Formats: sequence, C-alpha cells, structure tokens
Amino acid sequence: MADQELCAHLLAIKTVKLSDDHVCEECIKHNQDWVHLRTCQTCGVTLCCDDSPHKHMTQHYHATHHPVIASAEEGERWLWCYPDEAFVEY
Repeated sequence: MADQELCAHLLAIKTVKLSDDHVCEECIKHNQDWVHLRTCQTCGVTLCCDDSPHKHMTQHYHATHHPVIASAEEGERWLWCYPDEAFVEY
C-alpha cells in the first residue's frame, strides 16, 4: 500500500481486520441472504455488500461514519474508503 497515493483514512490502517465467522451479522439475525461480506476497519463488524438486498455495510457507514471497509471474501485483499471513494489492494 505504501507505493500508492492514499487518502488519510487508508493510510491510518495499520492492521487489516478480517471476519472470523464469515456471515453478515445483521442478515443472520433476520434469516436473510447476502452476496458478499465486508468488514469495518473501525469496529470490526462484518456485514453484507451493496450487491446484497439489504446493503448492511453501507447502512453501517451512514449510521457511524466509519470510513474504511475490507473485503471479507476469501482471496480478495482490498480496502475501500467511503468518504474519499478510494480503493486499494494490499
């Protein structure tokens, strides 16, 4: 990540938080399905992506303003910053 120009939110990530359970914590509560998972880099919650019916991670961002998420999908190694619309692979 150091070779790319990054926003301050992405530069602040020193250790990437990843999911242990690989489930959307909100979808599980309501017996709903999801497409892909994302993990909040501020609080560590894992929620579903915008391709999922309920878009729980984006709802989490709007409620908390936690800026950076990581893909929680196996084989994917990237971060996304909501406010700066910045993407980086790691």
